[in-house]
This record gives sequence, C-alpha cells and structure tokens, in this order.
Amino acid sequence: MEQYIVDFKSIQWEAEAAGVKFKAYKQGGRRLRLVELTKEFVEHDWCRKGHIGYVLEGQMEIEFDGKTVIFGPGDGLFIPAGEQHQHKARILTDVLKVILIEDL
Repeated sequence: MEQYIVDFKSIQWEAEAAGVKFKAYKQGGRRLRLVELTKEFVEHDWCRKGHIGYVLEGQMEIEFDGKTVIFGPGDGLFIPAGEQHQHKARILTDVLKVILIEDL
C-alpha cells in the first residue's frame, strides 16, 4: 500500500561513513533520505552519482571541475549523474541537514 506521509521521527538513523548519518524511506523505485553531515565527512574520490535535494540547515561547498558552488539553507540542488558532472562536497558548518531524492 502506498504511504503518503513519511514520519522521519519514527525511522532509525543509519551511519553511512564518518560524519554521515541518514534516515531513509523507499517506495516505488525511489528513496527519500534525510541526511545529516558533519565536518568529519571527507569525500576522497570524485562522486559521479546524480543528486536532487534541498538544504535544510548548514552550508556545504561542492567542487565541480575547477568551479566551486556554495549551498545553504533554502537552496535546492540538481546534479546530473555522469563523469562530466563529477563532484566533491565539503561541509562548511558544524552540521549540514539535507533532503535527498534518489532513484534506486
């Protein structure tokens, strides 16, 4: 049965890596994640995954092939997948909270 509301309060946090934890809900081939990152998070390799999301709290910078973009509260992000859009994120504040919508 379809669920129309996601109660993130009742979903347990999962640790993905140092400085990253998330709560996830999956339905219909997609995943909705509430992600919390700290300055501990280090992206060693270039990410080539696509991301669609919305920044709730905090700031991060994302480096794209020689260009850096800063995202803060209220900013949406739409990064297509692929090598031409490869990127690395760095958290600028103590905590960054972002909502991500991902295809599975």
